[in-house]
Amino acid sequence: MLHVGGVPYTTPPADWDLRVWGAVARPARWDLDAFMHLPITQVRCDIHCVTTWSKLNTFWEGVALGWLLDEVGPLPECTHVISHGENGYTANTPLEALRAPGVLLAHRFGGRPLEPVHGAPVRLMIPQLYFWKSTKWLRGLEFVAGDRPGFWEVRGYSDSADPWKEERYGF
Repeated sequence: MLHVGGVPYTTPPADWDLRVWGAVARPARWDLDAFMHLPITQVRCDIHCVTTWSKLNTFWEGVALGWLLDEVGPLPECTHVISHGENGYTANTPLEALRAPGVLLAHRFGGRPLEPVHGAPVRLMIPQLYFWKSTKWLRGLEFVAGDRPGFWEVRGYSDSADPWKEERYGF
């Protein structure tokens, strides 16, 4: 349960929304009620933390990033997505990594609603990368041309974050 800052809320605020903007053809914004009515995908996967633990065979539910990409239409110049969470947290991810199967805007874990300590109401979930890329308390996805390091990357963590190559640090 590692995160930057404290858990921002135990119940999502009434004004919670998820905003998608930047280098996209169709910017979007959903409030929580509208978001919960988007198409749901289920994913079973392993997750890996930079602190050297893994959790195998986890079960997640949420909106597939592939669906969202089709909805917003990334522009040709878009190379990266900056995920914005609460507490000023950001993480940079190459657009191509978000096209991978299993990437979700997750709102359920293990058959139950996501708990606040784990990022409720919605977190990004990118199973093929170290979990710091899976932004908790997600509030926005900013599509950009070029890379822009996120919270941990400016502190020396790897841009690529591949757990199979143990890409923890960028040195």
